Parts: sequence; C-alpha cells; structure tokens
Amino acid sequence: MNGADALCDTLLANGVETCFANPGTSEMHFVAALDRKPAMRCVLGLSESVVTGMADGYARMKEMPAATLLHTGPGLANGLANLHNARRANTPVINVVGDHASYHLPFDAPLTSDIEGLARPMSHWVRRITGADDVSRAAAEAITVATTPPGKVATLILPADAAWNDAPPTIARAERLASWRLDENRLRQVATALRAPGETVLLLSNRALRADALEIASRIANATGAQLMAQQSNARAERGAGRVPIDRVPYVIDKALARFANTQRMILVGARAPVGFFAYPGKPGSMLPASCEVIEMAAPGDDLAGGLAALADLLGIGPDVAPTLAARDDGALPAGKLDPAAIARAVTVLMPDNAILCDETISSGREFFPATWGAAPHDFLQITGGAIGLGLPMATGAAIACPERKVINLQADGSGMYTLQALWTQAREQLDVVTIVFANRRYAILHGELKMVGAADPGHNARRMLDLDNPTLDWVSLAAGMGVEAARAETAEALSDLLAGAVRRSGPFLIEARIQEAVSEVPPHLPLPSQAPIF
Repeated sequence: MNGADALCDTLLANGVETCFANPGTSEMHFVAALDRKPAMRCVLGLSESVVTGMADGYARMKEMPAATLLHTGPGLANGLANLHNARRANTPVINVVGDHASYHLPFDAPLTSDIEGLARPMSHWVRRITGADDVSRAAAEAITVATTPPGKVATLILPADAAWNDAPPTIARAERLASWRLDENRLRQVATALRAPGETVLLLSNRALRADALEIASRIANATGAQLMAQQSNARAERGAGRVPIDRVPYVIDKALARFANTQRMILVGARAPVGFFAYPGKPGSMLPASCEVIEMAAPGDDLAGGLAALADLLGIGPDVAPTLAARDDGALPAGKLDPAAIARAVTVLMPDNAILCDETISSGREFFPATWGAAPHDFLQITGGAIGLGLPMATGAAIACPERKVINLQADGSGMYTLQALWTQAREQLDVVTIVFANRRYAILHGELKMVGAADPGHNARRMLDLDNPTLDWVSLAAGMGVEAARAETAEALSDLLAGAVRRSGPFLIEARIQEAVSEVPPHLPLPSQAPIF
C-alpha cells in the first residue's frame, strides 16, 4: 500500500465518501488510488472554483465533508473564492492539494509555489504531509478539524513522493468533537435582557435556522415580545409552510439603519452583529445604534438548539406558548411582466416539497424571503462570503449530496458566468437541478453600488464595465454547449409553464428568465401575525 492508498482508506474509514476533483500530474498516484476504491465517488469539475463550490454545497446538505483534489498552488488559487464562501459558511471541507515531490522543490519548477501561504487565508488549518508514513495520521487530523463544530476548511498538502512511497498499513481514526453546551450564567444574562423593556432582537444564524431551533426561538419571541431575524447571509435555513417565517437583516445599509433605529438590545445566537457589506462615505459601518447592547448568547459552534431550549426553560415558557408558523400559499401564478417578483411568485407556487433552493441572485433576490414564506417546505442555501460564482456549483454539490431531492438554483447571470462549467458536471452526473437564470444583462448590484458610494451616474466607460450586452449572453446556447437542456422565458406565464414542466421531470434543466427590470422590490405575501408578550 502506498501513501495515496492510505489517504483514500483514511478518508473512507472516517466517512468521507465523495471527492470533487480537478487533478494534475502531481496527483496521479492519488487518482490511481481513487480508481482502486469504488466506494469513493469521484466527481470532475472543469474549473477549481467549481470543485470547491461543489464541496461547499455538498457538505451544507450532507453535514459531512467531501474531499477536493486540486493541482498544486495555482490550482488551489483558482478555487480560493469559493473556499472563502465555505469558510464564511462554516462548511466542513477537506482540500487535498498535490505538490511536487519533496526532493524536486529546490529546482523551482514552473508550478512551484507557496501553497501554505495561498491556503492560510481561506483555511482554518493547513498541514503539509511529511512522508508516506505521515499520510494517514495527517488525513485523520484534517477530518477532525473539518468536522469540529460548526465546521472548518482544512487544507492538506500531499507531496508526490508521499503519495507514491510505501506506507504502513495502519489507518488512523479521526476524533469527533461535540458542540459546546452553553454556560448557565450566559443564559441568565440573556433571560434578564429578554425581560427588560424596549425592543430586543434575537439574531439567528447557523444551526439556529433549522426548523427545530427556529420553533423554540419563535416560542421565546412570542412569550417575551422579542423580534426574530436571521443574519443577512446564512449557510442553510429550513423554511416554508409549517415552519417559522423569518426575515433577514437588510443588505442596503439605509434600510438596515432604519430597521434597527429603535433596537435597544441584540442577542446573537450563532450570528454576528450586523455591519455594512462595504464602507460608504458618510455612513456608519455598524447597522446598530451606538446605544444598542449586543449580547452573544452562543457562538456558531455551540449547541444552538439545546441553548435555546435551555433558555425557554429558564424563562418558564411552557408548551402553551406556540411558535408562529407560515401557512401554505396556494395563490395564483404570476402574469404579465417577468421580473424578480414574478419569479419569486412562480417558485412559491410550483416548488415541490422538500426541495433545496440555492440562491445567488445577488441584487434581484434581496427581498426574496418574505415572498416565499408560504412555499413548500424546503432548505435554503445562499452565498455567504460575497465571492460570486458559488450558485451553480453549490447547487451541483447539493444535488450530489441529496439525489432524492429537487434542487432549484436561482442564479444571477453575471455571477453565473464565473462558474458556468458546473452545468457540464450536472449533465455528466445527470443531476436533478433546475437553474433559473435572472438574465438582466448587467451587473445590477454594481449599478446600485455606484450610486450608494456616491461615485457618479454611470457614463460610457462605467456602463461598459457594468453591463453584459453587446453581445448579449445567450444562456440557452451556453447550457446546450454544456449538455444541459434549456429554454427562454420572456413573460411570467412562460416562466411558470417552463418551471412547472421542469419540476416534474428529472435531470438538469435551465430556464433563462429575461427579466424586464434590473432590481425589483418583492412585496411580502404573508405578513407575520403579531402576538402580545406574556411577560
């Protein structure tokens, strides 16, 4: 058994059963070892950013890491943007980055680079394997790190000679660490804050956005009069009819400042205090008033559901206090103009139960949450780190993790072009993914940002950098070139017809939605009922 076999065997023995790959020469012994291990599913991505994005989407749904296989430093560098998103999402990922044989490094061959230096900013942990006898131990350590709650990015550097030299037969086991239980004193502080007068916001993220934890949080809010909100960007939320309807922190800083103008206390449950996505001249960085007290009840890696349950007990909230749950929205399909509101409406009505909704709509989907509270129960995955190009590969990885579930990807056209190659993987693996491309033919978010920073109205040069016309992107042809069937919709009725057919069939399908409005405010269909506090 060589080091590459030891690496594969260690991954499999510890529950890592999928490898997303774009290999090169330095990794050929690992490729050969993977070929000898039929239990390992190997999925090819045609760019490294697709590989790392697939690993992110896969682990968000599987709740176990996949391995990525990347070729030396430049290959890793190509995948860093989506590793940044995975790191921000607290997604468990194990990167295997091949390198030259250890004795070849002094020759400074063309692909020699500082892999450790490239990896550190987008990884929680980086380790170079020292030899074939170190492979299994290092791999088990990487798995331990990656699976430490709430999840981490671990990067393992595999020199070619460590892969091809003989390795000992012993396979190391990873340690599995549990979430931390919350401190009783911290819970008492939160309980006191919830009983105090004035507006209190419970801000949730990470596992606090799963259905069970959300129901407990809703009961606490209904009993105390606190407001529930989700962090603006979240790795995964369980939403839809029969689940707690919750909105996100607004992206636009003026809206966020208005929303929190009267907030006196914010309690963080696996979330971060809200700040502006960027700095804007003359506007604050924090979205909270200077007088707002911020209390961290729980960090992302803590036992969030258990902590909320303990808090409810401490507050004396009994089973008579019910959570607020969304009703099923069985309203009419949209008609007429095709804009983001019409797409949200069609998705609400037509999405099947237990779907996975992946969102990289950027500006077009900012108000998407309230419009879809009454959709069928589903999981919602979104871009977390702001590095665009995640949507298509994230949906691809989610479909590999959950082949029995329909995946719907809401995709902005500009960011979709970063990782278009993910469509090829969807076709090759025959994945059940419906992609709706919001084809506004511009970087709409950058038009908005140009105004928000007070730079100027776009002129000739600015428009040439912000608009995606001349030539116009043809997503139907692009998808066909990747092996994915596609069609174009220019009205709300056409979109509904195509989506209805796409959710009934299996396999990948793309809808190019030629939306008539660059940015649209999506009005909520289901206003939240109010309930008087018990205290």
